Order: sequence, then structure tokens, then C-alpha cells
Amino acid sequence: MAPTRDVLAERRVMVVGDVMLDRYWFGDVERISPEAPVPVVRIVREEERLGGAANVAYNVQMLGVPTTLLTVVGADEAAQRLQRLLEDRQVAHVLGHDPALQTIVKLRVIGRSQQLLRIDFESQPSHEVLAQLLGDVEREVQRHDAVLFSDYGKGGLAHIPRMIEVARAAGRPVLVDPKGSDFDRYAGATVITPNRAELAQVIGRWPDEATLQARAQALRERLRLQGLLLTRSDEGMTLFDAEGALHVPAQAREVFDVTGAGDTVIATLAALVAAGMPLREAVPHANRAGSIVVGKFGTAGVSHEELFG
Repeated sequence: MAPTRDVLAERRVMVVGDVMLDRYWFGDVERISPEAPVPVVRIVREEERLGGAANVAYNVQMLGVPTTLLTVVGADEAAQRLQRLLEDRQVAHVLGHDPALQTIVKLRVIGRSQQLLRIDFESQPSHEVLAQLLGDVEREVQRHDAVLFSDYGKGGLAHIPRMIEVARAAGRPVLVDPKGSDFDRYAGATVITPNRAELAQVIGRWPDEATLQARAQALRERLRLQGLLLTRSDEGMTLFDAEGALHVPAQAREVFDVTGAGDTVIATLAALVAAGMPLREAVPHANRAGSIVVGKFGTAGVSHEELFG
């Protein structure tokens, strides 16, 4: 049974991870440059959106669950824009500021409804500000019903093993969207949500479902996870837990943009787990949320009404 808005409004989710500012430049393409064989884009509109863990936090908030974002940003114009967007969307936030850090910006140039170019601006946060972030997690965890770690591999979660320990010691469920090939960092979490490419980096490519199940369950048991949720794009998703494997097929839908679909899936899971829903019941709802969001352009979210009617 779907939780009501009133039930969700009484829960809180803490999101910790790497944030970024997604910038979109939309333009007209009418000619090729005389300087090089590239299109000339005349920019007619600009747009800014929350990216990374900030988008995850906004996705949780869209479902009606009060959310707090803990992260690290620079002391630059992009950080100011991120903070303003968070305030506009009423996402509570605890920002650690590192003057030496360049806030991550992903600039996408769009022409004729297609992405022509992406330019990334980023740098690594300092040890001092990361230690401060760990302190923020320790201080805030008791006020929240679930903790979601959104790892984009940008350095903001250097202390994630200790953060997971803190959250689990407080009795909070821990959800992790992983990155990279070192999943040992996520040991002790409640559930991790790798996609096919991310899981293959860790367990190797699988020739068949039986091999996948054996390797995924072995990894889950070694990392002491309650569940491992494999997101499989057009093949839906599969939850590996102590009961076995639960496969939920993808819902047929015209795919417009897969950007941020993983954010929506784990945000939905976190909201429902925070409300007390078991993983096996929450996964089909998360699958549906992911199928809805791929029909939207850019990083986006799903409302309570869209998901539950």
C-alpha cells in the first residue's frame, strides 16, 4: 500500500554526497564554423538545475519527504547559484565551504534538441572540509529516519566507511548509489544500487543470469548488505536479498532522457524505506519512478501524485 503524503511528511531523509550545478545552454544551429568542422550554436536560452546529490535530495523532497542535504562546495559563483536553487526548492542544506575548491559545474550545449557538447569544471575538496562533513553527519543523523549516500566519485565521500558506521550505530537504514570499483567502502550499508556497468566493474561481466545471481549474492553477503539493487535500464531492475532475486521488468515508455534516472530510483527507495516500507515492496515503486522520469528532459523528479496517482 502506498504511503500517504501525511505519512511521508512526518519522515526525514538525509542526503550526503557530491553536488554539482547542471547548466544548459540551448541554441540554434544553422551553419558550420569556417574555423573548424563544428556546428556554430547561437545561444538563445540558459537554464540551471541541481545536479548530483543535490538532484537526489530534490527528488526525495518532491515525493513529500523533508530532506536535508549535506555536502561540500567552493566559495564561488556556482556555489551561490546552487544554494539559491536549494532555497527555491525548499531543500534544507548544510554546506561546507572550501575556498580552494571549484564547485562542480557540468555545462551542456543543446542544439536541435540534441546535446552537442558537455564541459566539466571540477576539483577535489580538502581534507579539512571533508572532516567537517563527517562531523555534520554525526550531528545530523539522529534527526533523520534514513541516510542516503550519493557517490559521484568526486571526492566528497572520502569518509563514507565511518559515515555508514555512524548511521548504522544510530539504527538508521543506509542507501548508497555507488561509484568506482571499490565497493568495500560501502560495507554495512542497508542497500546499494549499482547499474550494470558499475556492478560489472566489481564482479566481472556475467554470461548468464545464474552467474549474475551467484556473484551478486556473494558480494552482498561479503559486504553485509540487506539488499543489492541492480538497475538494468531497459531490462528493469533486480533486487538480490536474503530471499533470493526479485526482478521487476521495465515499464514500456518513450525514453526522452536517461539523465538522473538513477537519482530518482534511489531517492524513491529512500523516501519509502524512511516511511517503513520493506525493500521488496519499495522496489516496484522505485522502478515506476525511474520509468516516469526518463520521459522528461534533463535532471528531473517525480511527484507523489505522478507516482501514486
